[in-house]
Formats: sequence, C-alpha cells, structure tokens
Amino acid sequence: MPCYHIIKSLLVLDDNKLSRLFANIQWVGLAKMRSNIASNISVLRALGVPETSISYWVSHRPFLVSLESDKFKENVKKVTSMGVPPTSASFMKVLYVIIRVNEPEWAQKMELYKNWGWTEDDFLLAFRKNPQFMELTEKNFLSKMDFLVNKMGWHPADVAGSSVALNYSLEKYIIPRCLVIRILLSKGLISKGEFSLGTLVRKPKQYFLDRLVIKYQEQVPELLNIFEGRLRLAELGLGFEQKEDGVKQF
Repeated sequence: MPCYHIIKSLLVLDDNKLSRLFANIQWVGLAKMRSNIASNISVLRALGVPETSISYWVSHRPFLVSLESDKFKENVKKVTSMGVPPTSASFMKVLYVIIRVNEPEWAQKMELYKNWGWTEDDFLLAFRKNPQFMELTEKNFLSKMDFLVNKMGWHPADVAGSSVALNYSLEKYIIPRCLVIRILLSKGLISKGEFSLGTLVRKPKQYFLDRLVIKYQEQVPELLNIFEGRLRLAELGLGFEQKEDGVKQF
C-alpha cells in the first residue's frame, strides 16, 4: 500500500498500467522503490522528459526508476552527454539500455563494433537512433554485419546510420529485401542511394511489394521469388566491385 500511494501521488496511471506495475513489483523491491522512485522521477521531470514517457517506463520497467538515486543520476548524465535530448522518444530507451548493460559487457561490445570499422561517432549515431541494437548477441550482430557489409556492400558507417535495421530478422526481412534492391540496382532500374537501409526493412510488406517488386516484375520476373526467399544471393550471380579498403560496394 505505501508503494501504491507513492505511485498514485506521482503519476497518472490507469488501472491497467497500475496492474502491470504491481505485477512486476517483485523485480523492484518495496524498500528500494519507496526510497528512490520519487527522487528519480523528479530528476526526469526536471530534464523535461514527457509525462507520457515517464508513465510508460515506470509501469513497464519499474526497476528503471528504483535504482539508488546517485546511480540513477549518473546514468542519466551519461545519456545527456551523448547528446540525446530528454524530450525525444529515444531518451528513456537509451537510459534503459545503459542501465541494463554492465561495464565489462559494454567494453566487449565496443571492441566488437570497432573491429567492424565503426568509429566512436558511428557508434553514437547508431546508439542514439536505435539503442536496442546493443542488446543483440554477438552472433546476431556478426551475421547481420557480414551480410550487409561483405555481401551487400554497405559501408559500416552506413549501417550505423541505419542501425534500426539491425533489429529486424536477417532471414525474413534483411536478406530478401536487400536482394531485391541489389538486383534492381544491377539492372539500372533504381538509383544508388534512393533507399536507405533503414527504409528498406521498415516499410510495410505491401508498400515494398507495390513499389519495388510488382512495379518491375515485367523487367525482372524473378523478383517475387527473391522477395519471398526462394532465391538466394549465390543463385543470382551478382558481381561486386572491390574498393581499395576491402569493403565491397554497389
């Protein structure tokens, strides 16, 4: 009950959100919530984080605002130092990932990204746009980067700029859509740079079919098979130009 009254006094939550919050209360710890939640919410409000965003994260991830106040402020400072505006939709997502990923894991992941040619600026761009990619396993990240960089020819910095693509399934979204783009480019039916990597995977299936498959089916009859995953890169016989730095390009 003390926790219930604290939440009711701090936030406007409907019954569903309150039920979700208290269903997760075991992850928080009653004493910790009572001592820290008010202080941490005040920090977020002082920065200008929208009330809707605060309410969402408190109800869905209550541990986020139950950290010791000093630790919470330290993590908030890390987010602001990255240039993420507190009013943006990504602020709380970035904060969430920073709190979840411990320092040894963070260092390991940074080394992984560096090995793929990402600079610190590339990483910050990728992280600000899509903090969730940091939660990918090493195997998942490597398989997607290998396909996008080594097989499809995107520069690592281009992938960083469209890091939201890394959230999508390699087999179901990334491979078939990229192959459609690759073959259309090879036949001169679309221009390089006309579509970003992020746009390719985020567009609804019907949009992609209408705009990039059905539209060019007379010129390229195999497009639907490519899009539906019945044809793979090795079967298409597509060539790549090799840059001096070893990165393949369209």
